[in-house]
Amino acid sequence: MIGVEEVAGIGHIALLIMIVVSGYAAIKFKDLLVCAIAAAIMSLLLSLEFYVLQAPDVAIAQAGIGAGLTTAIYVIAIRGTLRKEED
Repeated sequence: MIGVEEVAGIGHIALLIMIVVSGYAAIKFKDLLVCAIAAAIMSLLLSLEFYVLQAPDVAIAQAGIGAGLTTAIYVIAIRGTLRKEED
């Protein structure tokens, strides 16, 4: 029988894998808006990881600054440039 600690460990590893996958997606997509959204998802997952590691103040800062403010700045910057990355 699987205990609560094993389920928490599996969830923690799954969260870390999702962070890596979203970070990889943020650097591999050619559409810059999609890249900004993938980076925002990575920041949200990272803030969840900080919360799981019992650092709620860091999690709130990461969610607000990393996911919210930084994504807004990226979107504003992308509006002034070409949306697609050229080869």
